Amino acid sequence: MNDFLTDLKGSFGIIANPDVLEYLLTGLAFTLGISLIAIVISLLVGAILALARNYCTKGPARILRRIASIYIELFRNTPLMLWMFVCFVMCPAPPVSKEFAALLGFTSTVTVKTLFKAIVALSLFTSAIMAEIIRGGLNSVARGQFEAAYSQGFGTFQTMTLIVLPQAIRNIVPTLLSQMITTIKDSSYMASLVTVELMACTKLIISKANSYNGTWVDRFNRGTINVTDVFVLFGFAFLVYFAINFTLSCVVRRMRTRKRA
Repeated sequence: MNDFLTDLKGSFGIIANPDVLEYLLTGLAFTLGISLIAIVISLLVGAILALARNYCTKGPARILRRIASIYIELFRNTPLMLWMFVCFVMCPAPPVSKEFAALLGFTSTVTVKTLFKAIVALSLFTSAIMAEIIRGGLNSVARGQFEAAYSQGFGTFQTMTLIVLPQAIRNIVPTLLSQMITTIKDSSYMASLVTVELMACTKLIISKANSYNGTWVDRFNRGTINVTDVFVLFGFAFLVYFAINFTLSCVVRRMRTRKRA
């Protein structure tokens, strides 16, 4: 028991280390930033896909509906990890200067390019899900809204952007927030490609835990990584993810309750 308590104390000492804590919080910042970028891109692309699948039903425009349908079904029915690796291998990355990489806190431009590819994969995957959510919102808007808009002289573009889409988005805000929670959790898949988000930072610290838990032996950094290190560090990541997503979940539940009332 004494040995276990000693190991546990050393493991908690890892979290107490200012450098480790700063590193993990930096990973959290990247997790939130990556998720926000992916959500914004997904909303824009998803809205276009939803409009194409719902309303491009006549003439040559039907090809847009077919493309949107194929895109949505392809990404919704395949795993995110697959697209992470596809984008890692096949997606071209823009040129990145060393100055820009240093601004983000990286010593290599390769890391920035890999991060770009991972964000593309997450955005492509999430866009398909957002498209179906937005399409459900579009279908909830009464057909009379279109007729009323046309009778007031609004064109198709104005009707969609000023009348239909705002109502559709308002109807699906709780569902969109739920998908945002999922996107934040899905960002952890990036740990397989880049070491910048929270889960990847946690795994990297675990691999070097013996440097911080009091079992460092010699200049070759040989020592013991205890089971308690794994529980404490992954427990820290668990609490961070839970705090963020539980807060968003409470917001979703409150909005749904208010909507029913």
